Amino acid sequence: MPLTTQTYWAEHAWLGATVEQGVLITTSPSGHITAVRPGTATPPVGAVTLRGLTLPGLANAHSHAFHRALRSATQVGGGTFWTWRTAMYEMAAALTPDSYYALARAAYAEMALAGITCVGEFHYVHHGPGGIRYGDPALMAKALVAAATAAGIRITLLDTCYLAAGFGEPLSGTQLRFSDGTAEAWAERADTLSGGPTARLGAAIHSVRAVPADGLATVASFARERGRPLHVHLSEQPRENEDCLRAHGRTPTQLLDDHGVLGPRTTAVHATHLTGDDIALLGRSATAVCLCPTTERDLADGIGPAGPLRAAGSPLCVGSDSHAVIDLIAEARAVEEHERLRTGARGHFTAGQLLRAASDEGHAALGWPEAGRLEPDALADFTTVALDSVRTAGPPGRMALEAAVYAATAADVRHTVVGGLHIVRDGAHQLVHDVPHALREAISALRATR
Repeated sequence: MPLTTQTYWAEHAWLGATVEQGVLITTSPSGHITAVRPGTATPPVGAVTLRGLTLPGLANAHSHAFHRALRSATQVGGGTFWTWRTAMYEMAAALTPDSYYALARAAYAEMALAGITCVGEFHYVHHGPGGIRYGDPALMAKALVAAATAAGIRITLLDTCYLAAGFGEPLSGTQLRFSDGTAEAWAERADTLSGGPTARLGAAIHSVRAVPADGLATVASFARERGRPLHVHLSEQPRENEDCLRAHGRTPTQLLDDHGVLGPRTTAVHATHLTGDDIALLGRSATAVCLCPTTERDLADGIGPAGPLRAAGSPLCVGSDSHAVIDLIAEARAVEEHERLRTGARGHFTAGQLLRAASDEGHAALGWPEAGRLEPDALADFTTVALDSVRTAGPPGRMALEAAVYAATAADVRHTVVGGLHIVRDGAHQLVHDVPHALREAISALRATR
């Protein structure tokens, strides 16, 4: 955290309702915003200048850090989600605590370059090969928390319960690394984890196919009693729905509801293949939904019902999931674009609503309700998008938010500030000085062990 007060001068800033010019943002030694003052025409002496449009920091609400090693490597040939999963398991089998740290540090640094200030890591590679426990049961989790700290971003570690290969199917192969044996044993191990100033803890149910019905309430109670966010993969593939109906006579959403999983602290990830009753259950319980449009396209999962979910009462957030690309601006934009494809009509979400999904709502889903806004007492986490690139140049200043949300990419991010600290300055990461090199080294080392 910063040791002194710092003042930033934003050329333009989105303050939740409007884009303002010449905005002074003062931060405290505790890493919070103490004042936001628009209408300052030029930067005062000592202020750090942020040219472009400054936005609240972006929250990547769903990440599997080791999937970054699969980028481009799975784009040859055809297949389905299930064939892609085979390649993913091969990568998971090769992970060690050291290689996981190196890869996650590089992936999280790439996130900082994309304006992401907080990541939700859906973590299930808990143990060694064959399911052999490490001497320190938190070793892999600690590697991820250390990686986020080294990359300068916040993390919510969503420690994941994973017990079965499918409904009534035992685990085998790489999956043995994921399991604690029972939901109670998972809870016991998860209780040994600790957070920190930039790390918080959450819980996750991998899916209804990976956690038997009698374990769902155990995980939900664990999260509820400790006040932690709870995430769950939900109805990503039609096969999950079909298998669940055969096993329980219920959709996955109904099964989660039966066991007390749904609620305002819970986030359903993907929620792609839902019935009308499923949508109503999620909305009525105020369960959030995390959409991952790039991954859902890349894996041919389908297009989720974003508009009906929002109308039913579910807050929406976004994630980069498998990291085919890391670009939260593109993920937010795709929520609207997918809804256009699904319905044949335009104009379902405003630019402000999409940005809130990528910032305010994402932080709330990850247990950081004090982040995601540019206002006094909020965490001093923000990012600046260039308005003079080939993608964003041209629109008038009053359309800066639309230019950022509908035209910019992660390549247009110029600055990222976390807790008042300048983590990315003029497009350069201040802690990981050569992020592409770090990614190449980490991925090459991991591939060499396969």
